[in-house]
Amino acid sequence: MVRLVMLLLGVDYLRKRARAIFWIGVFWMVAGLVVFIDALDNAAYFPIIFFAWLFLAEGLVTLAVAWTGVGGQRLLRYVKGFAVVGASILIFAGHHHGNLILSMIFGTLFLADGLLQCVSAWMVRYQRWKVAFAWGVSEILIAVFFYQPYPTHYAGTLPYCLGLFLIFSGMNMLSLSARARRLARNPALRNSPKSALLPDEDAPGDAQVFEQAEWDGPPADDEHALTVHVWTPTGSSKAPAQPRPIVDRYIAAVDVNGVISTGHAALESPEGIYISLYPSVEIDRSPDDFGRILRATRENDVPGVFQPDYATESKAWCPSTVRVRIRNYDPAKLQQFWDRYRQNTTYNLTHRNCSSSVSNALEAAIDGAASRLHGDRVGWGSLLRVLVTPELWVAAQIRKRAVTMAWTPGLTLDYARALSMLADPRPFAWSKVARTAIDTLFRQRKEWREQDAQATGSRR
Repeated sequence: MVRLVMLLLGVDYLRKRARAIFWIGVFWMVAGLVVFIDALDNAAYFPIIFFAWLFLAEGLVTLAVAWTGVGGQRLLRYVKGFAVVGASILIFAGHHHGNLILSMIFGTLFLADGLLQCVSAWMVRYQRWKVAFAWGVSEILIAVFFYQPYPTHYAGTLPYCLGLFLIFSGMNMLSLSARARRLARNPALRNSPKSALLPDEDAPGDAQVFEQAEWDGPPADDEHALTVHVWTPTGSSKAPAQPRPIVDRYIAAVDVNGVISTGHAALESPEGIYISLYPSVEIDRSPDDFGRILRATRENDVPGVFQPDYATESKAWCPSTVRVRIRNYDPAKLQQFWDRYRQNTTYNLTHRNCSSSVSNALEAAIDGAASRLHGDRVGWGSLLRVLVTPELWVAAQIRKRAVTMAWTPGLTLDYARALSMLADPRPFAWSKVARTAIDTLFRQRKEWREQDAQATGSRR
């Protein structure tokens, strides 16, 4: 999440506020420790019922305005609303049963995430996999803490979660402050081998200046926008694919002949940049060899080739299944990334593939997106807006899964959709509902006045 906040706001913005961000992180960590420790003695100092009412209100409001979302945003709001309302009902239930169920839910979430991270790190063996494995073990230990009844017999579940949330949020803020102080360039530009042509700092951007900071939907086909093309595994399969939920969406599809299709991803800009990495020689993806080539190690590196443009690739294969378009991007920083990245044509199925290339390029292109929308008026409100946008958490979780396992077309598709909501912000639900209500009110008043005028004219 720290990396995404830096990308969206820009290093310069955060460097100017690094000291304040540091002290905010310290405050959150101290508050989290106080809440967590206070819950250990089974004392009833924590206002659980008050927070339950807040959760219930937040959940009901989210469900009430979920219909205003677009695409995946609508689904995300419904999931969030039902989850928060369900948690508040369990808190109101109280006593042993409600607290026990909450503890089991939180424990299972931590356990599943920790096990998935440990297994994927052990199998893929990407760079710094040992650190990720250690974090997975930590999550498993937190799950054990939630499962066992000591010391409060599950009564302190909510304070524990709030305390952990504040502690981890404070750690993220401290990390954000430290990295903003020492970084001189977009961290996305550090993903490829060093080049003597790379300047010490980012090239000055020449991105479009926008007259608005919110949009009701994605760009139209004739708008100037960056395009992420995704060929999903099922959509690019030559023969009918066997139905395997989740697997054929995020990993690979297996057709009726047993052939594996992993899909593809590419990025296209109006300035003529087209990023589409593909192995120069088709990799054997039979089920027997698939486990071996999952390792992100040098022995699985093969020569790759960058496709010339979308027209050529789609004609030789098929049109992309899904497109995600983003208005707010920096062509200069995308060009800087591309000039460096294309010097190396190595392809690795899990470490350096088509999807990772597109995701890294997308991160380079949206650097400073939030700051570009507001120009000189950018302030603390921009940071708050980014932090409270649900898609930030979604994008962070997708990126975590992709980095610890592998970037796939399915993950790249969801990542691009989440980043599009952050780079091209949609109106918050409350503001959109308020505007809709006001527009409806004024339209009705206008209609009533016209009816009154007609009625007066007819009497004359």
